[in-house]
Amino acid sequence: MYQNLRKYRQSIPDAYYAITLCTDNRTPWFNQFDNAHIAIKTMYENDHNNRTKTIAYVLMPDHLHWLIQLQNNEPLPLIVQRFKSLVTRKINLKYQQKHTIWQRYYYEHQIRSEQDLYHQARYIIANPLRAGIIDSVQNYPFWNCKYLP
Repeated sequence: MYQNLRKYRQSIPDAYYAITLCTDNRTPWFNQFDNAHIAIKTMYENDHNNRTKTIAYVLMPDHLHWLIQLQNNEPLPLIVQRFKSLVTRKINLKYQQKHTIWQRYYYEHQIRSEQDLYHQARYIIANPLRAGIIDSVQNYPFWNCKYLP
């Protein structure tokens, strides 16, 4: 199955991608504020280093939805691998143990229209509502969207 996921992957500079990363065994690593902060800070480090521009994200207890625009010629799989590696390293350092944080694979969807971009952003932000974790997006701490205040 993973080979099929990888077979058609392309990394197009300036293209938008919706990415979903799941934790290993769906362990709720990001129920803890410190762990969530590590992941969010690492996302924005990618932005600061001109690898990505974060459009929207929601960090759920056991997965991340991340809508980005690539900012250079760096391949998307390398960006994702580096992000997962850094988050894992930082969390392991915090616990002074070796944990597997992420599933090996991830899902991506290349955004092909402005309408799709807005649809994906809305879908991502509404994820905690659909999961029944909250009754209002404003009550969920681990999300952001450049299209919303």
